[in-house]
Amino acid sequence: MTDRSTTTTVTLTVDGRSHEIEVEPRTTLLDTLRERLGVTSAKKGCDHGQCGSCTVLLDGRRHLTCLTLAVQQDGAEITTAAGLAGVDATAHGDPSLTALDDAELHPVQQAFVDRDALQCGYCTPGQVCSAVGVLDEIAKGHASHVTDDLEEGLDGGAQLTRDEIRERMSGNLCRCGAYPNIVDAICQAAGDPPPDRVAEAEIVSGAGDGAAR
Repeated sequence: MTDRSTTTTVTLTVDGRSHEIEVEPRTTLLDTLRERLGVTSAKKGCDHGQCGSCTVLLDGRRHLTCLTLAVQQDGAEITTAAGLAGVDATAHGDPSLTALDDAELHPVQQAFVDRDALQCGYCTPGQVCSAVGVLDEIAKGHASHVTDDLEEGLDGGAQLTRDEIRERMSGNLCRCGAYPNIVDAICQAAGDPPPDRVAEAEIVSGAGDGAAR
């Protein structure tokens, strides 16, 4: 049983639903979401801020929930991958693909499906939330380590390039190695469809001109 003398009351809005909850000061936001609110869209991977599986949108910006305490985020608005699709994760329990079946996917989520940008799917919620944050950062002109012209970037002219996407998504690890398709998916979500890799492979192999496969 939680000792109320050592807890703090915080209010969190998760996927559009407000929650008032008692938490110990040492409890991470990730554990609060998963263990107290039943929101399992944010995944626990390394628990050290190195894999990105726990990424959510915190007040509109991507954030690692394993590296912040719940008491630090009192009054925060949190959007998980389930919330991006309009699914209330706390109402559905585990926001699995079944819970998302009848939901209208966010453009980034749809692009991940279209481009087969996942395998086991464990890192995918964090990848999706991070990708939404990346596209917002680029739209606002936030420069990154690989931005060629920092002045141009700061003026709102940061360019959507594959190098920019790779650099900005480097904090999200995919143990299955779906990185090329993840980059393709983000390009598609941004309105810049990548080339058809199947067609390219057929041309290289000669299958596109009727040669034997």
